[in-house]
Amino acid sequence: MRKVSLLVFGIISFAILFSACSGKVDLKNVNLENWKKDRDGCTGLRMQELEAFRVVKNDLLGKDNQSIIKTFGRPDKVELTDRSQSFFIYFIDPSPSCPNVDPNDELPMKVMLRMNAYSRVSEVVISRLDP
Repeated sequence: MRKVSLLVFGIISFAILFSACSGKVDLKNVNLENWKKDRDGCTGLRMQELEAFRVVKNDLLGKDNQSIIKTFGRPDKVELTDRSQSFFIYFIDPSPSCPNVDPNDELPMKVMLRMNAYSRVSEVVISRLDP
């Protein structure tokens, strides 16, 4: 009887630990390797993925910050806001930190993922405006 209860406890513990791990988000038709290679949007690879991203952007709602990082790579910029919220920002157009970018150009297009206090995506915005 004791062995059975230990086995049940072990299975339950394994299931809880396995479900706590964050994995990549499956985004159909978005070339995530190109996304990760295009740091700050400098090479234009992310612009090629923009329409495919628009189709699946709402699939990101509710995902945790670790799964976002595993999917898209480290954000180009993170902005902290009040109430323990933050924005993960990925540039679509070349960011001001890219070489050969005129600082007088219009603001670059970017994907902004609002992370709530629980580190979950609560909003996905594609815009030229800053958060």
